[in-house]
Amino acid sequence: QVQLVESGGGLVQPGGSLRLSCAASGTIFSINIMGWYRQAPGKERDLVAVITSGGSTVYADSVKGRFTISRDNARNTVFLQMDSLKPEDTAVYYCNEHQGAFAYWGQGTQVTVSS
Repeated sequence: QVQLVESGGGLVQPGGSLRLSCAASGTIFSINIMGWYRQAPGKERDLVAVITSGGSTVYADSVKGRFTISRDNARNTVFLQMDSLKPEDTAVYYCNEHQGAFAYWGQGTQVTVSS
C-alpha cells in the first residue's frame, strides 16, 4: 500500500507560478512512475506530466514549456513546477504513483488561476 500526500496548491494570478509537491510513503518499489493529473469541473481527469524512476519525462502538450516535473528518489517525492499559469490550468491536481500492476492516487489539491 502507498499513501500520497500533496501540497502546494492555491490561488494565483495569470502568469504566476506555483510548485506542487507529493510525498509518497508505504511500500514503494525502486522502479516506478510518479506523476500529476488534473481534473477540471465537468471534465475527465487528464495527464499533466509523469516521470520515471530513471528520470524520463512525458508532458501533456498543453503544459510543455511551462511546467517542469522532477523527483527526489531518496525522499520518494515528486514535484511539479508550474510557470506562466493560465486560467485554463485551473483544476484539482492529483498525484499518482504507478508500480507494477498497481496505481495509487493522492487526495488532490486545488489550483485556481484567476485575476
